[in-house]
Amino acid sequence: MATARTIHGQSADEIATSVRALVDSGALPAGVTLPPIRALAAELTVNRNTVASAYAQLAAAGIVETRRRGGTLVLGPPELDGEGLAPTGLVDLSSGNPDPALLPDLPGALDPGFAPRLYGAPPVDPGLARWAAEHFSPDVDGEHRLVLAHGAVDAVERLLATRLTRGDLVAIEDPCFLSSIGTLRLAGYRSAPVPVDDEGMSVTGLRAALAAGARAVVCTPRAHNPTGASLTAGRAAALREELARHPDVLVVEDDHFSAVSIRPYLRITPPGAPRWALVRSVSKFLGPDLRVALVVADPATATRLETRLSTSTTWVSHLLQRTVRHLLTDADVTDRLARARASYAQRNDTLAVALADHGIPLRTPVDGLNLWAPVPGSTRRVVDRLAARGWAVRAGDDFAVGPRSPGRDAIRVTTSTLDAPRAAAFAADLASIL
Repeated sequence: MATARTIHGQSADEIATSVRALVDSGALPAGVTLPPIRALAAELTVNRNTVASAYAQLAAAGIVETRRRGGTLVLGPPELDGEGLAPTGLVDLSSGNPDPALLPDLPGALDPGFAPRLYGAPPVDPGLARWAAEHFSPDVDGEHRLVLAHGAVDAVERLLATRLTRGDLVAIEDPCFLSSIGTLRLAGYRSAPVPVDDEGMSVTGLRAALAAGARAVVCTPRAHNPTGASLTAGRAAALREELARHPDVLVVEDDHFSAVSIRPYLRITPPGAPRWALVRSVSKFLGPDLRVALVVADPATATRLETRLSTSTTWVSHLLQRTVRHLLTDADVTDRLARARASYAQRNDTLAVALADHGIPLRTPVDGLNLWAPVPGSTRRVVDRLAARGWAVRAGDDFAVGPRSPGRDAIRVTTSTLDAPRAAAFAADLASIL
């Protein structure tokens, strides 16, 4: 156990900062137990609530973990879950991947006349910039600029870093996209969980997060991963109203499913907001290996993002940009995206109907590559029992942010490659287990 004498401070922030410094220096290695709250409060001559608040900050930032009788332990680097990790030998309904058969032909999109780019070249392909201007303009207002990042996760991470420092509070959906959880933990930000219902991010949850001091909010406007929920017009308007009262908050919208979504894009960024960004990656509909995200943002945020990307040396590959531009402007690819949009929607509906036939309710309507099925009791047990029957799904616990997260009583089922016979077989097996 760490001795109280190595920790100092009179406020919760000072105590948390002291512990962080000791962890960073190696003086408090992973596995060490921090002093009990009562003992440290007595040593520092502060109120017990002050130490409890400091420990809560550290826990929210992923630096420590409180285990009832086991005390408060220092954590090592977080073990982060990722997409695509399906067990071998099982029917993969867990990976979150798109259907490869619905992705366009990448080798055919490579430009044989491509001229290599050298240091100092403009960071954005002019043709891709023109496409983005045409397709983003109807969705945003006010002055804005385009910046490219190496995928949506890279974009969100760098956007948050333009405005935040370690320990800052970020409002995120609960349950939440796995990579967003990892981004916050690795950067040392604190998470303010905002529950998600059938209409998307909740207004009361966002209001509470903003009141608690959230300096940024990350929202998925449609095809939320893992639940499949999308914002309704009324919910989006209510969220805009809340955010309009907090103009200093950075608003990041991750519209990852844009080109194949069956739902409209509804913006939560208030008109005239000074700090915002809209992120649209291409991995879900052009292919996960195309690490390109198009980001439009207010000029100040765009400038900060460009600085973090160091556009003179670490630009997004022009070969990738030209490939993306070719695909986005190709009529055959446009037709393929339309087929993909219809196929994903049909597969969601097929499984939803099969589950409903067995009395298993789902969120409605659903968009994206996944369905969110509520299950009673231990979700891990349900996952294990499904695996014994040959099905790989993900436990809702993986996506949970808060201790009372609705993600702790559900499983996520990836439907992207699920046909009708398998949907019926899976629904029957899940019903028998439940």
